[in-house]
Amino acid sequence: MNRTKVDEEEYWNSSKFKAFTFDDDDDELSQLKESKRAVNSLRDFVDDDDDDDLERVSWTGEPVGSISWSIKETAGNSGLNHEGREQLKSRNSFSSYAQLPKPTSTYSLSNFFRGRTRLGSFQSLSDALSDTPAKSYAPELGRPKGEFRDYSNDWSPSDTVRRLRKGKVCSLERFRSLQDKLQLLEEAVSMHDGNVITAVLIFLKRTLSKEVLFRELEVRQVALRHLIHFLKEIGDQKLLLDLFRFLDRAEELALSHYREHLSIQDPEKRKEFLKTCIGLPFSVEDSAHIQDHYTLLERQIIIEANDRHLESAGQTEIFRKHPRKASILNMPLVTTLFYSCFYHYTEPEGTFSSPVNLKKTFKIPDKQYVLTALAARAKLRAWHDVDALFTTKNWLGYTKKRAPIGFHRVVEILHKNSAPVQILQEYVNLVEDVDTKLNLATKFKCHDVVIDTCRDLKDRQQLLAYRSKVDKGSAEEEKIDAILSSTQIRWKN
Repeated sequence: MNRTKVDEEEYWNSSKFKAFTFDDDDDELSQLKESKRAVNSLRDFVDDDDDDDLERVSWTGEPVGSISWSIKETAGNSGLNHEGREQLKSRNSFSSYAQLPKPTSTYSLSNFFRGRTRLGSFQSLSDALSDTPAKSYAPELGRPKGEFRDYSNDWSPSDTVRRLRKGKVCSLERFRSLQDKLQLLEEAVSMHDGNVITAVLIFLKRTLSKEVLFRELEVRQVALRHLIHFLKEIGDQKLLLDLFRFLDRAEELALSHYREHLSIQDPEKRKEFLKTCIGLPFSVEDSAHIQDHYTLLERQIIIEANDRHLESAGQTEIFRKHPRKASILNMPLVTTLFYSCFYHYTEPEGTFSSPVNLKKTFKIPDKQYVLTALAARAKLRAWHDVDALFTTKNWLGYTKKRAPIGFHRVVEILHKNSAPVQILQEYVNLVEDVDTKLNLATKFKCHDVVIDTCRDLKDRQQLLAYRSKVDKGSAEEEKIDAILSSTQIRWKN
């Protein structure tokens, strides 16, 4: 539809949509005035009755309406209007709208402690607290009275156990009757918390006689096991023995009695105490261990006294070259065997310090004996004794080397004690597995063993690879070259 120029002008002037113009200064100022009127109209939402009770403060904290506030407000508005007009004049037509100034606050801090009941009105603090649906902004001051009941005497056994489980402090002294104490123990057991059970048992142990405590725990096996474990941990052997004696547990009583030797430092007194333990009702296996313990300590006392005398005299070569670093008393059986192999290896079997005598007396297995003797003699670099340790004779008189622990372990122990290469090569050659032999020979640089093994395997490539690892011009390189140039070997690669 065609419109005339007059109709179009009438449309734009009468419509709520206005055409864009470059002269928008007045329009911007009118928007600012309109926004200010909108902000000022917010006070109409509050009842006139509440205006008298409210202390209006500005963003700076000064009361609204005071002289200082009026001066600052007038100066701020005039400066803002002047700066706003200057900025609007300097902008082009595509500039953004001016930002609205932040409205001043018309509410005091006391308003945070009031609840709103209807739009535009506030109720008092007492009304807000009395009205349940209204939300209270008042902070909760002080702790609730329930928190101060920790030290009171009105906790039941179940409440006390629950508080103990949570790690809170509560006194058990209020439970004075036997019935209350047993109920407290049953509540603790029902919680399945070992710490709580132990805490209650400590209280019962302190407040009940042994006879009453043992009688009640005899029918409460869970609590009884906790008490036994607790007494073992704290080392209360006397009460533990009384408990086992009451329960008629003979074997546990004997074991608890045997543990008391750990607290005896004097060797002679410990030996006499162990002698009293031999007749106790142990199991068959435990009885044998108790007997061996007594016999071992008896021999250690004899060996220690004799060696201390020899060492102080200074007439024995082994003690001069290798002084003792510690006493042999109360040492384990393996340590005692190593000590005997180190200082008394050549002594006859009839003496207490002889390694062979120790082996037969305590029935030490061959593997354990050979391993211990090898470590002791290799440390002294007594290679002849090492060789004799593995040399055996058959019924025809032929000698043969045999190692119960395996020659691969023998090689490792010898290398650890800096054995010569010739001795290492001798025992590496005794390793039966070819791959293990090659690995050990390569690792410990037993060149002749590697060369001979590669030759026997007819492995030319491996021999060539190993040639690069030996020193140039050495005897090993010449040996490899001679083998590689031999026409009598049929290489497989």
